Amino acid sequence: MSYCHQFSGIVVSLFGVYLFPMASKTPTPNDMDSYIAAFDPAAQALLQKVRACIAKAAPGAIEKMSYGMPTFFLRKNLVHFALCKSHIGFYPTPSGILNFAQELAPYVTSKGAVQFPHDKPIPYAIIAKIVRFRVRENMVGSL
Repeated sequence: MSYCHQFSGIVVSLFGVYLFPMASKTPTPNDMDSYIAAFDPAAQALLQKVRACIAKAAPGAIEKMSYGMPTFFLRKNLVHFALCKSHIGFYPTPSGILNFAQELAPYVTSKGAVQFPHDKPIPYAIIAKIVRFRVRENMVGSL
C-alpha cells in the first residue's frame, strides 16, 4: 500500500494512533507502467520524469512495485516514489535523507521520506545525487 493513500478510520489508544486504510475498488498495480498509467496525463508526465531521473542515476537497478509504490531495486530496495495529492513522495531510506539534510532543508522531510510539492519545480539534480549515493551504499553494504 502506498503511504499516500487516504485513511477511513483512526483509533487512539494508550499505545498509539492507528490508521485504517480506505477500502480500494481499484487493484494494486503490478508494475510501474500500470501505476503511472492510472493517473491523468500531466501526472503521468511528472512521474515519468522522476522515473527517468532515477533510472539514469541507477543504470543497473530493476524496476518493481513495493509497498504499493514504484521502487528501484539494486541488491535491495534503493528508492521508492509515489504521487500524492499535493506532492511527490520520495523515499530514499533514512540514510538518503540524513546525508542530504542541508539540500533537502526547503522540503518537508521525515525519517526516510521527502515531499516535493506539485506547485514547485521538482529538484531532479537532488534526486539524482541521492540515488547515486544509495547505489554506492547498496553496493558496499552487499559485499
